Amino acid sequence: MDYTSPTTQFAFDVNKSPLFKKDNENYINILSINQLNTLENVSLLDIYLSTSNVVEPHYHQNAAELVYCISGAVIVSILNPFTKQLLNYPLTSGQVANVPQGWWHYEIATVDNTHLLAIFDAPIPEVILGSDILKLTPANIMAHTYCMDESQWKNAIAPITPPTFIGPPKDCNKPKNNIHFQNPQYMNQNSNQMYPSNYPYPMQPQSGTNNQ
Repeated sequence: MDYTSPTTQFAFDVNKSPLFKKDNENYINILSINQLNTLENVSLLDIYLSTSNVVEPHYHQNAAELVYCISGAVIVSILNPFTKQLLNYPLTSGQVANVPQGWWHYEIATVDNTHLLAIFDAPIPEVILGSDILKLTPANIMAHTYCMDESQWKNAIAPITPPTFIGPPKDCNKPKNNIHFQNPQYMNQNSNQMYPSNYPYPMQPQSGTNNQ
């Protein structure tokens, strides 16, 4: 980088760099070396979510991700490929969760007006989305691999449109899955944040985390 060049950039408005927009409450902006050419091994996603909206399951093949909760509340879920455990970390303002490079993960907002910053140790955060895997892998391969009828597989994934990024889609006709904090067994002892009572996956409290 020639820091004396007139094209050198030292500032940028991330609000002018949309990656994905579902609606006015659920959208993602991006900052990478493509937007700010003085960046080196760092990039970020500026994420806004309302209750029950999910940054779809995905992984970053080229970067680790630090999820920082600016406001609101979110559960960051990470699949540990070594232990095969699904780790769930509730975050509120000022709290973080770290996702190692290449690990499958997703985030679900548990209140409205949730604002997250996802920070990556790469100049551009590459991603493989769950919707891409489901739709781009040939249906006959998936059906054969898991001993399914191919037509059943095709019907099951027919509503999926990659890239989803934030789900459920706007045209989803399922009843809204309202999340309530009612079950004390999922209490985060440090922040008094609770997992939603209808959260669809088993909790795996981990030694050394605030889920004890």
